[in-house]
Amino acid sequence: AVNNLSLNFYEGNITSLLGHNGAGKTTTISILTGLFPTSSGTIFVYGKDIRSDQEVIRKDMGVCMQHNVLFNYLTTKEHLLLYGYIKVPHWSQQELYQEVKRTLKETGLYSHRHKLAGSLSGGMKRKLSIAIALLGGSRVVILDEPTTGVDPCSRRSIWEIISKNKKGRTIILSTHHLDEAEVLSDRIAFLEHGGLKCCGSPFYLKETFGDGYHLTLTKKKNMIEECDTAAVTSLIQSHLPEAYLKEDIGGELVYVLP
Repeated sequence: AVNNLSLNFYEGNITSLLGHNGAGKTTTISILTGLFPTSSGTIFVYGKDIRSDQEVIRKDMGVCMQHNVLFNYLTTKEHLLLYGYIKVPHWSQQELYQEVKRTLKETGLYSHRHKLAGSLSGGMKRKLSIAIALLGGSRVVILDEPTTGVDPCSRRSIWEIISKNKKGRTIILSTHHLDEAEVLSDRIAFLEHGGLKCCGSPFYLKETFGDGYHLTLTKKKNMIEECDTAAVTSLIQSHLPEAYLKEDIGGELVYVLP
């Protein structure tokens, strides 16, 4: 799944692992978090080897997996307190409560702090999972497809949370949305068949490999099922015959324009 992958990540930067399904993104993240052992090679996190210092590395790591790991019978605030006690057991109760309050406000979850996780919307659940990853000053934050299954408005809100929290952290996120990688990333690494295809800043990659402009159209929330994609495509191609539909995922249409 991952073959001869060599890559550097930098503090204060957001690095996106971009690739289609099966490119090796989730496997790479599972190896970075220590869920899967490497068959050869190793990973160094702030100078520590993941093969021998995994326990130390995990104390400074926050992870948001592809699927939410939440308890339906706990509130938003209780989740952060629970994971806070696990991640930073040496903090006093006052320090932890202050950090939880700050995190709730920063992620827009403060008004939902007493709601059970099971009653939250998909976007709110993703925000909670990201808040758990950021809690306790995690220096390495790994986000596996953080905007999976959320509507376009929630996606942009999540992008803002991630961007605001990159100072003093090394943030690694996987995605198959090019626009997400472009908006968030300082560096983008393209994966294919478990290997590195190319890596660089969004500007460098567009200058070197770009094939035109991207037009992103957002469907109305209550009209997603009724949207006539063929009619929209036909309208765009009547003005730009070489334009084509690249993605039709959830509530967005992405076109490549010449």
